[in-house]
Amino acid sequence: MPPDVTHREALAAIAPEALARMKERADRPGLARLAAHLGLLALTGAAVAASLGTWWLALPAMAVHGVVLVFLFAPLHETVHETAFRSALANRIVAEICGFAILLPPRRFRYFHFAHHRHTQDEARDPELATPKPQGWPAYLWRLTGVAYWRDQAAALASAAAGRPLPDYVPPSGRPRVVREARTHLAAYGAIAALCLATGWTAPLWFWIVPVLLGQPALRAYLLAEHTACPLVPDILANTRTTFTAPAIRFLAWNMPHHTAHHALPAVPFHQLPGLSAQLRTNLKATANGYPDAHRQIVAAFAPRS
Repeated sequence: MPPDVTHREALAAIAPEALARMKERADRPGLARLAAHLGLLALTGAAVAASLGTWWLALPAMAVHGVVLVFLFAPLHETVHETAFRSALANRIVAEICGFAILLPPRRFRYFHFAHHRHTQDEARDPELATPKPQGWPAYLWRLTGVAYWRDQAAALASAAAGRPLPDYVPPSGRPRVVREARTHLAAYGAIAALCLATGWTAPLWFWIVPVLLGQPALRAYLLAEHTACPLVPDILANTRTTFTAPAIRFLAWNMPHHTAHHALPAVPFHQLPGLSAQLRTNLKATANGYPDAHRQIVAAFAPRS
């Protein structure tokens, strides 16, 4: 194939029956990966429990636990695509739980994310580009803290719950459900806060709130690598980065470092992405050998100072 082949041409070169097999959904791989993710969460939570009372042990333990927690974004993302499981009910339940844990209501995220897929790297229509990508060290480091994420998500949740106008990527038919979702989530967060204040229960603080704050920078760094410093063009092979990384990261991210393959064919479940990525590999135009390399590319693309 020529070096300027598009993702559609690359997919057309794969046998139709092979693509059909890749798109088949199954419950077992998703259940196994979810069980492993939750098992890891239990282990890191046990480490937090064992370290409480000794701050120099508790903070690192909570940071590690927080990384595993915030990477519940991965099963949320997969279930929003309805590819984690064959069962629609299983996809909905897991999406609700994961979205609640990381302040990302799944219905609204679904509308946002599908608009991102339809208009990837389109400056006028990709909702991910509504927040400009960092073009210098201050913005880059600020993005990595995760503070802007929590601020923006809390504001969006409160705004939707108040019935204020929603972004254009939410269709009119979906707006009542997005408002109900926001109100339900806010009520649940409020109930947990009230219970903690009334009873002195502190477990949510040490096993959830502080860890997700400490772990969020890892997720920000991971997500920045997906498209930042890639060209603003329609071709998925160029506008989306595949990061070749360690098995532990691929496990935690549910194979989404194979991000070009995911964007090229979003109907392919996470457990089939390595195979699809291997088929596309010779035509990938945006790659990184690990996340340090991805971030070197991002920093190298910073706008020069005038």
